[in-house]
Amino acid sequence: MKRLASLLVFLLPFSGLIAQELPNTQVYLFEIEQVTDSQFVFRNPKYLTGFNPYGYNNQPCFINNQKLYLSVRFPQSKQTDIYALDLEKNTKLQVTHTAESEYSPTLMPDGYHFSAVRVELDEVNSQRLWKFPISRLNNGEPLLPFVPNVGYHFWLDAQNVALFLVDQPNYLAIANITNGSIRQMTPNIGRCFQRSPSGRLVYVHKVTESEWWIKALDPRTLESQNIVQTLPGSEDFAILPDGTILMGNGPRLYKYHPRKDSGWVLIGDFRAYKISSITRLAVSKDNKLAFVARPGQSSGW
Repeated sequence: MKRLASLLVFLLPFSGLIAQELPNTQVYLFEIEQVTDSQFVFRNPKYLTGFNPYGYNNQPCFINNQKLYLSVRFPQSKQTDIYALDLEKNTKLQVTHTAESEYSPTLMPDGYHFSAVRVELDEVNSQRLWKFPISRLNNGEPLLPFVPNVGYHFWLDAQNVALFLVDQPNYLAIANITNGSIRQMTPNIGRCFQRSPSGRLVYVHKVTESEWWIKALDPRTLESQNIVQTLPGSEDFAILPDGTILMGNGPRLYKYHPRKDSGWVLIGDFRAYKISSITRLAVSKDNKLAFVARPGQSSGW
């Protein structure tokens, strides 16, 4: 596999990160091919964030098979903005350019907008959910202006959104952006939300410091069911169209299928690329895998 030939060089809750330096994180892309239930091949590796090698690059979100949104902060900058990477043209575009910081870009159900968490410049650094047009025709608007403590979010449908609300403890809530209702659900949750093939909200419940469970919540009954314990210390995951859950642990990638596996199965080791601490996974509809990692002593690309 020719690493350099495939190289692309594009020319916590956040309140806890504002007062400190954000970590140096990079985003990588692979194409996934599933050969058998337990054998996966990862092809065409691409290093996506060569335009910001010493900065913060995080929270990848596929807007479509060609376009990937990221949260980006350069070392010399004081705020985080949303960038769009065109994976076919190998170009980048700054989507937001504000005095505030935006995080967690997420495609909205209508396909024409994305949402993000904006850290505002008030005395308490309020974290509100905002809506922006992908066309960039206007500057966006707050969706839940009365909720100042949004850490992360995930859309269940056009009206209902799952929220990680920053509190003591942090907790899962379901909000309706039409009538403003908020239903408080599970405390001590992780930052990652995904949807199962059956439409359930999948999240991590941190029962104790060492016992973390991936759970699935039925949005109709609001009842949750245990799926599997997470890998030790890992809370980020992605779900493939067939229901396979992917989770990183250090430089390795594992999979678990609720109907096929009795435990986590190792499917990839990325140490050859000097990649460590795989987090923030995202999967496109055409089987591209993007993830965040802390680079090793040498980029290896």
